[in-house]
Amino acid sequence: MPTPQLLNDVISLLLLLAPSAALLSLVLAGVALRHDGTTAFAIGGNFTKWMFWAVVFLTLQPLLTWFSSFGIALPLPSGGISTPWIASIQSDIASFATNFVVGRIVPILAAFFVLRAILDAAVGETPLTSIVAAMFLLGIQTTFTLIQGYNTQTQYATADVLDSLWNHLVGTIMPIAAILALVGAIWNFATRKPFMGLVAVALALLCVSGIWQLVLTMMS
Repeated sequence: MPTPQLLNDVISLLLLLAPSAALLSLVLAGVALRHDGTTAFAIGGNFTKWMFWAVVFLTLQPLLTWFSSFGIALPLPSGGISTPWIASIQSDIASFATNFVVGRIVPILAAFFVLRAILDAAVGETPLTSIVAAMFLLGIQTTFTLIQGYNTQTQYATADVLDSLWNHLVGTIMPIAAILALVGAIWNFATRKPFMGLVAVALALLCVSGIWQLVLTMMS
């Protein structure tokens, strides 16, 4: 018995809305980045949770092909949506996520976090978490495009994207973080505050890849 066209259109609607769900997950990841603070990359933290879901949504279709390898027939509809009102729903939700949430709300959130950074500094707290959150929010579209570029469209697409993000984190983000740590160390030295901890952190950030390889070698 063939699948009813309406059901095919509903399945297509959900699959086509997956990129919009990924964008919203990135927005939530940016908000969580401010609240998580120094524990942002802890396994199970809100930031890592929303980043993981963003990757899952962007690699949803390749991920579903695993059901076929398990012997479960999963015929996914090809082509667009035939039912006009369902196609209109998909277009409206995608436009809302891209133009309203990412295009208008996210810059306002980023501006609020910049203000929060100033207020944090005024009461003696570190403004870095708010600034990093604002920078992440302003770069959501770039992050979205980066993740899409890492998508291999294979059964292992989710793992491939996570692996590529790890390499990007180690090769691009960590050196920048090390420079910021060194700047903080210089500032602490100039203001006669403890600075060796920040120097050690900067060196460790530059050696993350080497430390990881060392762990792998020890476990082999």
